[in-house]
Amino acid sequence: MTLFRQLYSLLFGLFLLVITSLAYVQFTETKSFLSNQMESDLNNVSNSLGLLLVPALESGDIATAETLINVIFEGGYYQQVKLTWLVDGKQQEWNNSLQIKDVPQWFIDFGIFGTIKKETTITSGWLQLAQLEITAHPGFGYHELWRILTNTIIVFSILFLVTIFLARFGLSWILKPLHILSVHAKSVANRQFGPELAVPKTQELREVVTAFNSMSVQLKQIFSSLDEEVTSLRKKNLVDQVSNLPNRQYLVGRLNSWLSEPGSGAMFMAKFDWLEEVHAKYGYQVRDETIKLLSEKLQSQLEEIAPGVVARIAAFEFAFLVFDVDKELISKYLQTLIRTVNQEISKAGGKANEQFAIGIAERIGSMTASDMLAQADNALQNAIKSGKVYHWFESNEEQLFTREQWREKLSSAINAKLFQFRWQPIQLSDGAGLLQRELYCQLEIGDKLAHAGQFMPYVELLSLGSVLDKCLIQKVNDIHLLTRNFEPLAINLTHQSLTDTEFHQWLQQFLRSTPLAERLCFDIPESGVYSNPEACEALCAIIRDNGARFGIDHFGRQFGSMSYLQTLRPAYVKLDQSFAYYDENQHNAELCRALVNVAKGLEIQVIVTGIQEKPQLERFIPLKTTAYQGFIAPPVAVD
Repeated sequence: MTLFRQLYSLLFGLFLLVITSLAYVQFTETKSFLSNQMESDLNNVSNSLGLLLVPALESGDIATAETLINVIFEGGYYQQVKLTWLVDGKQQEWNNSLQIKDVPQWFIDFGIFGTIKKETTITSGWLQLAQLEITAHPGFGYHELWRILTNTIIVFSILFLVTIFLARFGLSWILKPLHILSVHAKSVANRQFGPELAVPKTQELREVVTAFNSMSVQLKQIFSSLDEEVTSLRKKNLVDQVSNLPNRQYLVGRLNSWLSEPGSGAMFMAKFDWLEEVHAKYGYQVRDETIKLLSEKLQSQLEEIAPGVVARIAAFEFAFLVFDVDKELISKYLQTLIRTVNQEISKAGGKANEQFAIGIAERIGSMTASDMLAQADNALQNAIKSGKVYHWFESNEEQLFTREQWREKLSSAINAKLFQFRWQPIQLSDGAGLLQRELYCQLEIGDKLAHAGQFMPYVELLSLGSVLDKCLIQKVNDIHLLTRNFEPLAINLTHQSLTDTEFHQWLQQFLRSTPLAERLCFDIPESGVYSNPEACEALCAIIRDNGARFGIDHFGRQFGSMSYLQTLRPAYVKLDQSFAYYDENQHNAELCRALVNVAKGLEIQVIVTGIQEKPQLERFIPLKTTAYQGFIAPPVAVD
């Protein structure tokens, strides 16, 4: 029971006790007063009637005596009158069958008033003439007592209702700081730290609120320090200090993560010898400043072409990863890169298309990070030897379709829901079963079955992401996939769905209409959170408010603050696959441990991805992560 209800109940009980006590006192006093009044009235009537009857009794005039008694008897509340003539013993009796009006019979049946009688001997001098006995009728007492009690109950009821209302309002006003404190405490429990609470005027509450504000500030500082630790470790271990670009260690981890998932793209490796000439002419300070300006230009110009990573891997060497693009976009990316470099060379006083070389390697089939790095480096060396600006190792694989053919065929296949599904179990680390299953899909395009690595680049390129997600979710519902297992089903959302308000509205209607919303999980890429936090927050609110769950995929991949976890409050995070071999590098191990601690501190489940074998999994035991997934338990076809 809440404190408000306890105090309210106490006041209610005390007031009820007071009202009952007052009602009891009022009842007993009124009863005593009415009894005394009826007895006094009976005495007066008995004395008066005795004096009036003396002449009639002396003369033996029975008619006159009866007349006098009838006048008195009919004009008051008397139940019986008995007159006994002492001369001859004759007895006369008058009875009244008076009905008590406006008083319920059950009240009369209580017998509150007893029988009140008055016996009087009528004398004339020393001569006793008659014996007079009068019995009072209780109707007057019942009538007056009922009237007084009903009026008292009405007044007390009105007073009771007014007092209870005022008590409720007063308690709400007095305990308002406690209610605010309770709401704030729930927010803090969810690791949401708002502004400090206003200190109330009540002394006791002031001390509680002050202590709570102090605790809240300390907790906020703890989580801020964890976030700062992650940022510091990233900057120290994964960022080149001169260019502020990712370094070689980050590039290799990201490359491993990218190649472990279906996808397409290319890797560029560039060597800028003109930077060495800048160093020789102007010194290392000018060289470092030139590198910094070049890095800023490369990032701003290339991000507009395609998503990717720009890294500095050596003194004068840079590497570029481009994800989910076709050859046309790779070519455009290369042209933009060359143009940007030439602009910076001109600013440094050099000649265009001189003293730099670029090697390009396309992603072909199943490649390892070593394969990709070796092929890009070979392409770079070929460019240097031949004196060309770039050398491109193009894939010999023929593209299935042109871009417009992809648009037509993808739109047709997606709208027809020609999906084939596989799902991968996500095992609980304590061996207690499955946390969820992650869903993967393939598309039947014509007479071929295309895997995600083939069609997803074109889905993103042609802005078909929200259509794909919508049709995929509908297909899952149509084939009753959620009823086949008790574990929740995790579905990856595309970047377009994160920002598409129409998809948000559709998803809200879908979740409201399905009785199995609690079995749905949605994986949101961390890059989408950083690119549009407001849209992601709106989508996450829809998912959470309608009973489904969501998590952050590729957690730890992006550079930036982890404060979005407090805002979005995901149910789980999936560590980026670049951390799968975290113990092979001590610095990476520190960063991985810090990321896990940040999530666990916010009571968010941590799922390790990219686990291939048991020894690899055992390295994560000290971190106490929630679950794991990878080819240690590969995806299986959904029958």
